[in-house]
Amino acid sequence: MLDLARLRALHAVSVHGSVSAAATALGYTPSAVSQQIAKLERETRTTLLERQGRGIALTDEARHLAATAQQLLTIVERAETTLEERRGLPSGRLMIGAFATAARGLLPSVLAELAARHESLDARLVEVDPHLSVDLAAQGVLDVAVAHDWDIAPLPAPEGLERAVIGDDLCDLLVPVGHPLAGRGRLRREDLPGQRWICQPPGTVCHDWLIRTLRASGHEPDLAYQAAENHTQIALVAAGLGIALMPRLGRGPLPDGVLALPLEPVPVRRLYALWRTGAARRPAITETVRLLRAHWPQRAVA
Repeated sequence: MLDLARLRALHAVSVHGSVSAAATALGYTPSAVSQQIAKLERETRTTLLERQGRGIALTDEARHLAATAQQLLTIVERAETTLEERRGLPSGRLMIGAFATAARGLLPSVLAELAARHESLDARLVEVDPHLSVDLAAQGVLDVAVAHDWDIAPLPAPEGLERAVIGDDLCDLLVPVGHPLAGRGRLRREDLPGQRWICQPPGTVCHDWLIRTLRASGHEPDLAYQAAENHTQIALVAAGLGIALMPRLGRGPLPDGVLALPLEPVPVRRLYALWRTGAARRPAITETVRLLRAHWPQRAVA
């Protein structure tokens, strides 16, 4: 009989495309995932992974087995949900995926309360981009995805997922002290042409939103500096190199050389929790979503 844990490891590799990425998502070491795959190969007497350049590729047999694993994991999830619901208490393993600032600014207090209140629950966290976390939740790799969208860049949710609003994260315009905009009264998006911008790298939700927002205001942004980390962006602003639009969640205190200015209308990104419809009754998920929403008001400030 095939081992479910080994099938889960193969499924994770098929979803993430590498052993190391699968290990991160599962909360294991890469060597542990490799060992699971090797044991599965011996069980099935089949080669499942092949070297391809510097990476690996699934064989045809592995892809078929991974698709079957997806079906089995869905059945197991339903059974676990039913058992947990009958017990009435959150229990078992819960994989949460969250984007960086939520993982830093919101999840620590939520995870701490889950651990304190529910000893039978093994809640784990992996930091992941919003759009990817939604896909991973739909595929069964994550139990709960914490994602976000913006006013003009809505978050697409695949069929089979449910979601709840956690809260709205307000965004400020960050400028260096002494910048000409610092002495202005009310600022609007139309007041920002000709600025040098500091922003997220291409392909991120925040990068795409900034471009679309400024273009909608009638000007093409000059994206002079691109950095993934908020602290790097803030340091670039403090050095007088440009300005940035940055949400408040997980931002931390600003240094003396940086001012946070309100912009009208206020840019807002909305945070969501997403989970599979088939697991909607699972107490671990309902409790996690409850705590995410309960902890939000104390995090939604600069």
